[in-house]
Amino acid sequence: MIAIIDYGVGNLRSITKSVEILGGNPVVTTDMSIVAKADGIILPGVGAFKPAIKMLKESGLLETIKQSVSAGKPVLGICLGMQLFFSQSSEGGKTKGMCLIDGTVEKLSAKVKLPQMGWNEVKFQISNIPPLKKDPAYLCKTEKSQTFKNVKNNSYFYFVHSYYCKPKNKKTVTATTNYGITFPSIVQKNNIIGMQFHPEKSSQQGLKLLANFVQLTK
Repeated sequence: MIAIIDYGVGNLRSITKSVEILGGNPVVTTDMSIVAKADGIILPGVGAFKPAIKMLKESGLLETIKQSVSAGKPVLGICLGMQLFFSQSSEGGKTKGMCLIDGTVEKLSAKVKLPQMGWNEVKFQISNIPPLKKDPAYLCKTEKSQTFKNVKNNSYFYFVHSYYCKPKNKKTVTATTNYGITFPSIVQKNNIIGMQFHPEKSSQQGLKLLANFVQLTK
């Protein structure tokens, strides 16, 4: 069972249906007991940082998710969900995040149109992911790189965002994208995985990423 956290805003149908299609058992919930029992957790990518983190704190879900992370359960953050992992965000004024990954969330360059909305290229940082075979276009083998099994390097994924993550430890960055600046589009720290784009809206390559996450929960 995969718990999809409901922030109370946005349409969660696309991520729920994608997980179902890929063989997972998604449950959209704000119930701490359900989240605690889940085999994996998804923080979806809709909403603003400040109200989302407030909801997580006030509902008790923040501590429940942290306990799940400590227990080694796979946790996936999509767009906003990825940003919530970090120590602090500048969106709407400085706001403390979940502090699961050391770093900040900053606004994208004013030189480009915001939000970034559309398809953009994702380049894997090969040095941060142990490859299964010599061809660096395909990445798998270890638990970290299992997330990217059969996913082709330099593929295009669908983005909708105005802020980006800036981790202090560059080894957590497993893929980057350029939009005004080069920013992390995928981060991973042990069992925590963050994707700045929306895999559920990113055609076959996005579904492969989600399928790999579903397999990690099993």
